[in-house]
Amino acid sequence: MKRPERWNALLDLLARDGRVDVEEAAAELAVSAATIRRDLDELAQQQMLTRTRGGAVAHNLSYDLPLRYKTARRASEKQRIAAAAARMAEPGSIVGLNGGTTTTEVARALSTRGDLSTSGGGPAVTVVTNALNIANELAVRPQVKIVLTGGVARPQSFELMGPLATGVLDQVSLDLAILGVDALDTVQGATAHHEGEASINHLMAGRATRVVVVADSSKLGRRAFARICALDEIDVLITDTGADEELVAPYTEAGVRVIRA
Repeated sequence: MKRPERWNALLDLLARDGRVDVEEAAAELAVSAATIRRDLDELAQQQMLTRTRGGAVAHNLSYDLPLRYKTARRASEKQRIAAAAARMAEPGSIVGLNGGTTTTEVARALSTRGDLSTSGGGPAVTVVTNALNIANELAVRPQVKIVLTGGVARPQSFELMGPLATGVLDQVSLDLAILGVDALDTVQGATAHHEGEASINHLMAGRATRVVVVADSSKLGRRAFARICALDEIDVLITDTGADEELVAPYTEAGVRVIRA
């Protein structure tokens, strides 16, 4: 197991249990205790956790795994979901993308669509985003016009938040908002761990003609802290084939079009 994969696994254990024991983690990850200690020391230097005698604990109970450590989780599912979402953007359309690993994959899929290539006639699609990493990836694509909101960056997700971000979104109209979420259920709708991100995502959804939620099956039937939008504000849910009929049926019954990619 490579170091980024170990760090991912250790942070997952921390998110699940609130603590990590060196010996238990070494046994679970099939590496030496010395390797786990070094990993925990390096994560502590990045202020990702607090070292304790024999292990580590999370900084607080509301633990949100930073984006750079989420990229390897359910990667193939997210790529298939992203490809399906990218196909929904019509040439000439204005697409809103919030931050997250799945929407980052959507941005990549959009940028490689052959029918969105340009021959010098200007951009084929406009992307409005509050995510620094997405803007960075798409800025070099001549077929994509990038509109980046202002705001204060949240390190965990690279998303810009606050009045400067809402000021830009208040002034634009979107054909399509493609939103990554932390959880989605039929009662609370789409939700996020962080209230600031939820507020910006809610505004983005409100500016769009159609709202598409991209969420792998592990996020369905779950709730997070802050609401993004109600279920009846969502037009399409794109998830993976791991979501069986019983899991997606309530969304279909609520009038949401469900695509399993």
